[in-house]
Amino acid sequence: MSLVHEVDYGTPLSKSETMVTLTIDGQEITVPEGTSIMRAAMEMGTQIPKLCATDMMDAWGSCRMCLVEIEGRNGTPASCTTPVAPGIKVKTQTPRLAEIRKGVMELYISDHPLDCLTCAANGDCELQDMAGAVGLREVRYGYEGDNHLGLDKDTSNPYFTFDTSKCIVCSRCVRACEEVQGTFALTISGRGFESRVSPGMNEAFFDSECVSCGACVQACPTATLTENKVIEIGQPEHSVVTTCAYCGVGCAFKAEMRGEEVVRMVPYKDGKANRGHSCVKGRFAWGYATHKERILKPMIRSKITDPWKEVSWEEAIAYTASEFKRIQAKHGKASIGGITSSRCTNEETYLVQKLIRGGFGNNNVDTCARVCHSPTGYGLGQTFGTSAGTQDFDSVEDSDVIVVIGANPTDGHPVFGSRMKKRLREGARLIVIDPRKTDIVRTPHVEADYHLPLLPGTNVAILTAMAHVIVTEGLVAEDYVRERCDWDEFQNWAAFVADPRHSPEAVEQYTGVPAELVRGAARLYATGGNGAIYYGLGVTEHSQGSTTVMAIANLAMATGNIGRRGVGVNPLRGQNNVQGSCDMGSFPHELPGYRHIAGDEVRHAFEELWGVQLDKEPGLRIPNMLDAAVEGSFLGLYVQGEDIVQSDPDTKHVTAGLAAMECVVVQDLFLNETANYAHVFLPGSSFLEKDGTFTNAERRIQRVRKVMSPKAGYADWEITLLIAEAMGFPMPYEHPSQIMDEIARLTPSFAGVSYEKLERDGSVQWPCNDKAPEGTPIMHIDHFVRGKGRFMVTEYVPTDERTGARFPLLLTTGRILSQYNVGAQTRRTENSLWHEEDVLEIHPHDAEQRGVREGDWVRLESRSGSTSLRATITDRVAPGVVYTTFHHPSTQANVITTDYSDWATNCPEYKVTAVQVMPSNGPTEWQNEYATMAMNSRRIAAE
Repeated sequence: MSLVHEVDYGTPLSKSETMVTLTIDGQEITVPEGTSIMRAAMEMGTQIPKLCATDMMDAWGSCRMCLVEIEGRNGTPASCTTPVAPGIKVKTQTPRLAEIRKGVMELYISDHPLDCLTCAANGDCELQDMAGAVGLREVRYGYEGDNHLGLDKDTSNPYFTFDTSKCIVCSRCVRACEEVQGTFALTISGRGFESRVSPGMNEAFFDSECVSCGACVQACPTATLTENKVIEIGQPEHSVVTTCAYCGVGCAFKAEMRGEEVVRMVPYKDGKANRGHSCVKGRFAWGYATHKERILKPMIRSKITDPWKEVSWEEAIAYTASEFKRIQAKHGKASIGGITSSRCTNEETYLVQKLIRGGFGNNNVDTCARVCHSPTGYGLGQTFGTSAGTQDFDSVEDSDVIVVIGANPTDGHPVFGSRMKKRLREGARLIVIDPRKTDIVRTPHVEADYHLPLLPGTNVAILTAMAHVIVTEGLVAEDYVRERCDWDEFQNWAAFVADPRHSPEAVEQYTGVPAELVRGAARLYATGGNGAIYYGLGVTEHSQGSTTVMAIANLAMATGNIGRRGVGVNPLRGQNNVQGSCDMGSFPHELPGYRHIAGDEVRHAFEELWGVQLDKEPGLRIPNMLDAAVEGSFLGLYVQGEDIVQSDPDTKHVTAGLAAMECVVVQDLFLNETANYAHVFLPGSSFLEKDGTFTNAERRIQRVRKVMSPKAGYADWEITLLIAEAMGFPMPYEHPSQIMDEIARLTPSFAGVSYEKLERDGSVQWPCNDKAPEGTPIMHIDHFVRGKGRFMVTEYVPTDERTGARFPLLLTTGRILSQYNVGAQTRRTENSLWHEEDVLEIHPHDAEQRGVREGDWVRLESRSGSTSLRATITDRVAPGVVYTTFHHPSTQANVITTDYSDWATNCPEYKVTAVQVMPSNGPTEWQNEYATMAMNSRRIAAE
C-alpha cells in the first residue's frame, strides 16, 4: 500500500470550450482558453517550481518561483498568472530562470528554521521540495540580523499548531479561508518585514472566527500549519479513499494511515460532493472511533435493572435469537421489529430490512428518516414522482437566486454551505426563510436580499402567499407548465392560491412577516433567473411537513425551475446515509426503490430471490411500535445504530415503550441513552472499520472503504448476518459487494450500480440503469418521473400546539457546526471545546421580562415536560421565539417536545413547541439522575 497522491496543477481548470495550442519546452499542447501556462505545463508532465500556487484557489503570483520565458516577450512572467495564447513558445527551464529561482529560494531559506530532520513536515514540505528542485545547496546571506525564527507557536486550536517562525507569507492559508471556506478569518497583518499571517486582530486561532475546516492547514506549503496528530504520530505511509460518516454532504477523504492508526483525514480533490474541501467534523472529529468509551464486547442482561454481563459473540447472538423466537411464539410474529440506521451503509441497512421482512416475517421496520426527512419522500413523490432531490451539488454554480428555507447550511452542511457562499459572493441573490437570523443571512461578503423571519409552524402559509404573488402578478412560466405539468391540476391550484385569503397581507397576521417582504421575495424568485430551493428539517419536522414540501415543489414548477442546472428542489439531508436508508426499503410500507409492499409483482420478485413469503401488509412505524409496546403487543426490538431515546420526540413516551419491551437489542459504538433500556448490547463498527456505500443528499452513491480491522471483531453487516443465521434465515454473503449486486438486481434505480463501476468512476448518482448508464446528476430534464408534474393544493392548517398564557413562547430546535446530531460521536472529540453544552437562545425583550441574564440557568417547560439549561441572550431569534440544540443528552431537549407529527408520515413536530422560560437554580432532578447514570456508563466502558 502507498499514499494516494493527487496532482496539484497550480491553478484551477478552465471551463472554456475554446481550445488553444501552444508550445512548452518544444512540445505542443492544446488546452482550454484561459488555462494558465503553469497548468498547461503540468498537464504535459512538466512541473514548474511554485510556492504560492495551488489549483484549489485562483492564481496569486507572489512567490516569484514559477517564472518562465516566452519567446518574443520581455521579462520573466509568472506562469501561474499568465494565460496561454495561440502559438506562443514557452521555456520553463533556462540558466536565467535557474539563477532567479535559486536566488528567491535563498531569501526564503535565510529566514526559515533549518530543522528539517526533526520537523513534523519532513518529507511532506513543499518548501523543502522546491529547494531541491531549484538545486539550492547553500545560503549566502547567513542567519544573522533580524529574523522571525523566535516567534511563538499558537497551540490554542486542539487539532493543529500554528508555528509562525516557519511562515513564508505566501498567503495560501489566507486565500483558502476566503476562497474555499468563505469565512475570512485570516489576514496578513503588518507591512514589509513585519508581515505575518494573523487570525483576526492578533487573536489566538481558537478565539478567532476560524471554523477549523482545515482548508488553511491543507493549503500551507510548509510546517507553519501542522495537524497535531502528524506531530504526535509522524508522517503517514499509506492512504485509503473513503466517505465521511457525518452529514448528508458525503465528503470524500483520504484516510492517511500508519499501520492501522489514522494520522489524518485529507479531503479528496476528486470527491465530487466536496471537491477537496471539508469541515471541522469530517476533517478532525474522527477520534471517537478509537475512544476509550467504545464498547468492544457483547453484553446481555435479563432485566434493564440488572448489571451488564460481558459474553461471547456466540452467546449474545444465541440469546438474541432465542428471545425473539420466544416472544414471537407467545405473542405472534408481529410482536417484534427493528429500526435501521442512517449512519450505517446501504448494504447494512438493506440487510436489516431483509432480516425483518424475511426472518422476522413482518414489515415492522422503520428508520430515523421517519423523524427527519420522511415528508420529503412523500411530498416529492406526490408532485414529481420520486423521493429525492433534483440536482447535484455542482448545480449551485449556475444558480441566480437561491432560496434557503428551514435550513442552516453553514452549520448543518458546512462544505456545501461554503460552495453556496462562494456562488453568492459571485453575484447570486439570496432569500432566507427561517425564524432565526442564521449565519448565512449575513456573513462576510454575503447578505440576504430577503430574510423572512416567520413564526415557527407557518411555512405553508408563507409559501402559499409567495405562490399568490406569482399567480396574481402573472409571473408563472406558463409555457413550461403547459408542456411539463398537468394543466387541469395547475388551474385548480392557481385558483386556490389566488384567493385573497392567501395574500401576503392576509397571512401577515399569523406568520409575522411583513407583506412587502413576501412580495419582494416571490418576485425575485420568479424573475431572477435560475432559482434553486434548498431546505432542511425546518421544513419537514412539522405537522405540515409533507404539505410544505409539496408547496415548495409547486413554486418550482410554477416558475419553471426544475429540470436543468442551477435550479431545482434540494433537501439537505441531515445524516450521512439518510437518503440511502430510505432507498433501501427501511419504511414499513416500502421495499427498496420506494415500491409498495402490497404490489404483487414487486413482492414476488423479492420472494423468489429470498426464498420466503413476505407479508403484504405494511408494518408498524416507530411511534406505532412504542404505542403497541405500552399496550403489551410489541415486545422485541432490534435497533441498529440509532439512539431513539435522545433523538425521538416526547422522551417519556419513548422510554415508557422501551421499558415495556421484553427484549431490546442495541447495536452501537457506545452505551447510548437507548442502551439504558436494552437487554442485549452488540458492539457496532465505525465507518473506518467496514466496506460498503453511502448515498448522500444529491443521490450520489460512494464507496466506504475499510482502513482498519473492526475493533469488536465484526463489521455491522456481519453482525446482522449472525442474527439472521440464528433466526433460521441465513444470508450467505461474503462481501458487501455481493449485497450491492442483489440490490441492483432487485431495484430498478440501482440496476447499473456495482462496486466495479464505483471503483472506476468514483461515484454515481441514481437512477443508474440502462436508461442512464452513467447516472443522473439532474432529475426531470425532459419530463417528470411521474410523467406530468402534479400541483397539489396546500391548505394551511395551524398546528394544534398553540401558545397561551401558560406557555407563551415558541421553541424551535437545530444544530451547531461543531456538534452532530445526538452528539454520540462529536462529544467524544475535541469539538466539545467549542460547544460544551446546549444553551437556550432568547431575545433580549423576552429575557428582560423574565429577569434572565446572560449565562443564567433557566427552566424550559412545555406541556410535555421540563429541563434546565443556560441562557444566551441574542437577537438571532425574534421576540416570542426561543431556540436550542439537541446535541447533549444532559439537556435532552426532546423531553420538551410533543407527540404531534406530520399528517402523512408521522415525522415529529420538533420545530414548534409552546414553552415557558423562567429563572432556575440549576439542573432538574432527572438531569442529576442522568448525570449519575452517565457516570456509571463511563465507568462500565472504562472497566
